[in-house]
Amino acid sequence: MEPADRLQQLIEAAIRVFTAKGYRLAQMDDIANEMGVSKGTLYNYVESKEALFFLIFDQGFGQREIGPKRKLPIPTPPIAATLRRVRERMLTASQLQLLESALARDTVADPRAELEAIVREFYAVIAEMRHAGDLIERCARDVPQLAELFYVQGRRSLIDLLSRYLEKRIEGGYFAAVPDVPTSARFITESIVWFARHRHNTPDSKMISDEAALTTTVHMLANALVPAAATRARQSESTRSRIRSTGRKR
Repeated sequence: MEPADRLQQLIEAAIRVFTAKGYRLAQMDDIANEMGVSKGTLYNYVESKEALFFLIFDQGFGQREIGPKRKLPIPTPPIAATLRRVRERMLTASQLQLLESALARDTVADPRAELEAIVREFYAVIAEMRHAGDLIERCARDVPQLAELFYVQGRRSLIDLLSRYLEKRIEGGYFAAVPDVPTSARFITESIVWFARHRHNTPDSKMISDEAALTTTVHMLANALVPAAATRARQSESTRSRIRSTGRKR
């Protein structure tokens, strides 16, 4: 088998084992058994478990094709290099352009449509990287630096971004007031993460389809934040605008 093919199999097997057992308990024997090869075979491709963990985030999760001429075995990197690569992947995957654009606007014609688009974008990011999220979250229990990166630098910065967006729209009169803005931002985050990622790991949630999970999440969050009266007023104004436009054409 070509090295690139075997490396891809190795990455996929390692992802399953690390996600199931965590970083500390996962052993090279477990990964070899998952692949159906001898433990010694693994060391033709990576020097150590640490090197394999780095490889997952360097070239796993469909990020890019593994080059056929990569020098093997992959050497053991310092922990700082692995954390740097994880951080880069998280930043790349969590680009929320619609949220950033909304924060740059003081006024918005249709706040409900804006919010729904932001929720859909956030949902898509979490759904696309759900296996990476499961792996990081499980291994963060064993690696304090990874926990700091994932929970503090990652999740808290996102909640801060959402909090600033909520404050802006509440102060502008577009969203309903909430008891506590940061907690509401956390509620939005956890709702999206559960339906986009965690429900896949819950056997009794198999009856929820991907489409139902997405549309329900968008519907419930939009209804909670955008006052119904404001929605009706915007719909009425939109109808009046269409009537005026039709009248002018006639």
